[in-house]
Amino acid sequence: MTAANKLEGQCLCGAVTVRMTPPEPHVDACHCGMCRRWGGSALLSLRMVTDPEIEGAEHITRYASSEWAERGFCRQCGTHLFFFYKPKASYSFTSGLFGGADGFAMVEEIFIDEKPAYYAFTGTRERLTGAEVMAKFGVGES
Repeated sequence: MTAANKLEGQCLCGAVTVRMTPPEPHVDACHCGMCRRWGGSALLSLRMVTDPEIEGAEHITRYASSEWAERGFCRQCGTHLFFFYKPKASYSFTSGLFGGADGFAMVEEIFIDEKPAYYAFTGTRERLTGAEVMAKFGVGES
């Protein structure tokens, strides 16, 4: 994607606005128990970026959900905004923030071994277990 494909989105109350250019027009789904507890279902997000423009950062609360990640939400309205991966200083923003992402394809599901039986996404895509995800990103390695 190019700068011409920059997306803009905001939380429910408008206190936080995010502008970013996703590296690909893709959505990923995370089925881990923490994501499901945080949002009630799989976390649907755009591919990670390191250079988002965030207006209203003073309205964001960050929760350290693990040693290597934080989750951000608007402290005014509670909108879930991002997953922040500390080792790469990269953000994975929730896809629902951006109306311009409506046509993106889902290309990956992670922590598929933690997905409950009560929902399933159709289509063929890469599906990784928790162990495969941790190995792919080098989490837990010294």
